[in-house]
Amino acid sequence: MNGRVVQESRWQARRRTPWRGFRLGLLAFPAMFVGSWFLLVLMTLGLGLGVLLFPSASNLLRGQTDLYRRLIERWTGTRIDRPYLPDPERLEDGFKGRFRLLSSRLQDPATWRDYLWTLADPIVVFFTAALPGWLILYGIWGYLCAGFAGEIIVNAGGSDWYGFVHVGPHYPADENARIATVALGTVFIVAGFLSAPRLLAVYGRWGRSLLGPTEKSRLALRVRHLTESRTEAVDASAAELRRIERDLHDGAQARLVAMGMSLGAIEHLLDKDPEKARILLAKTRESSAKALHELRDLVRGIHPPVLADRGIGDAIKALALDHPMRTEVTVELDGRPEPPVESAAYFAVSEILTNAAKHSDGTRLWIDVRHEAGMLRISVTDDGRGGASLADGTGLRGVERRIGTFDGVLALNSPAGGPTIATLELPCALSSPKTSLS
Repeated sequence: MNGRVVQESRWQARRRTPWRGFRLGLLAFPAMFVGSWFLLVLMTLGLGLGVLLFPSASNLLRGQTDLYRRLIERWTGTRIDRPYLPDPERLEDGFKGRFRLLSSRLQDPATWRDYLWTLADPIVVFFTAALPGWLILYGIWGYLCAGFAGEIIVNAGGSDWYGFVHVGPHYPADENARIATVALGTVFIVAGFLSAPRLLAVYGRWGRSLLGPTEKSRLALRVRHLTESRTEAVDASAAELRRIERDLHDGAQARLVAMGMSLGAIEHLLDKDPEKARILLAKTRESSAKALHELRDLVRGIHPPVLADRGIGDAIKALALDHPMRTEVTVELDGRPEPPVESAAYFAVSEILTNAAKHSDGTRLWIDVRHEAGMLRISVTDDGRGGASLADGTGLRGVERRIGTFDGVLALNSPAGGPTIATLELPCALSSPKTSLS
């Protein structure tokens, strides 16, 4: 049964592939319009008007190529990253700011590669992605010719060729010509369906070669990402230090000061009022226990002992035991990630679990922890009401920033009505269990 379902899905994919390429071919017409408008704006740069129009023209061009990138990734599986160098961070209002933006984008190789795309793609797409669709349509036209269209052409006084078959005056009465037309149309249709996946894949590689980032833009984007992640890491460290200072000042430090004052009072009361001194000693003992408990909580907030001793898998299981929702944890790890990655993953999962308890209105959680293709992958699923968003959740934004320092990514799928699936991935290598516990 499963094999039959897979076979049907493959057939459905093959049936849709020619028309996906055909739609990409139809996109060439608006792309040509966008390219013409971009060229017209470039021609007016010397008049000053182009400086005002260029940002909107380049945005239109980028929007067009972004659409191609999304469709190529969706239909061919070829991922194409946006290649654009960052615009100047601070742009003045008015003509000067637009001139700086113009200068920045004219120096970006991706701008010219996008324009080259609008010029070359109408030709390339016809001979790659769109060609199978045209073959199928031409095959269907052969069926129509053999059925009735050929006779209509002849009665109208016209003459045509279908491949090597002449649709002329004798065509309606020539049975062999009609059979040859049907056979040739069948060949075109079969060729269209069979060639569609490969030609669409060729088109995907063509798109990646021209619409993807160059080495220069890739390096610039990497530098920008590292700069942002470094700034976020510094900000996060400063915020963590402020939290530790605040917790020490308001908690353990205040209790220790109070204990010192109580011990001074006890020293004076030992001879005068031993009973009252005994009561103060009992209260001081309680304060010392509370201070010790607060210090332990503070240490857990910095780096939980279970994480240091047992690793990320057992640390997440410990979080699950204390969680109000019923939680199932699956861990498939052959070793331990680096300590900084473990720490980032642990606190990210802790924040996700806290959000689930506060906002999901669910009753169950499933946590899956595994290492695949050089990535630590942790998925947290709840059966709540859904509707979570990275845009609205400051906690999730914090998770994204925390793992972004390690080139990690957070993906959130939370449709209205649930379930909510939060998946985080961090690149890392695993050490052997013996090495990690030594």
